[in-house]
Amino acid sequence: MRVAVTGTPGTGKTTATTILEARLETESEPNLEVVHLNDVLEREGLYTEIDAERESKVADLEALSVWLEGREDVVIESHLAHHFEADRVAVLRCRPDDLEERLRDRGENEGKATENAESEALDVILSEAAEEHGLESVYEIDTTDRDPEAVADDLESVLAGEREPSAGDVDFVGYFA
Repeated sequence: MRVAVTGTPGTGKTTATTILEARLETESEPNLEVVHLNDVLEREGLYTEIDAERESKVADLEALSVWLEGREDVVIESHLAHHFEADRVAVLRCRPDDLEERLRDRGENEGKATENAESEALDVILSEAAEEHGLESVYEIDTTDRDPEAVADDLESVLAGEREPSAGDVDFVGYFA
């Protein structure tokens, strides 16, 4: 099984999947590997250029896809994870004003923080995930004001098939009001 954990930067993907990874490692027979795709991109140099304005690397999606080939029983974590083959896609969401604050607190510039908050309000990643994988494979998880352990619990429910697919349950369009 392949599960993608995606969402706008700052929604809590890395934190929640790191907790999930620790839980999976304590199982007597861990059956899923957690891949932090941004680490792979950095370590393997799988990007095409550096976007100076956004202060970020532009991922080489084709090269990342090749790197992922043959890897089954994996949880792929990244804001890009929904661009790759997956059986289930968990989209982490966060209220845009909280997201913007999280990003600024971790040192992102004002423009990038605002751009990501607006993308979150417009459901950009959720829409891409639903278009790429179908509504029947998308699981929306709101991380706003939630403990990362609870978000990891929700991810475990997605992995175990104990949670129904959901897309469109979270609505942040009021952010623009």
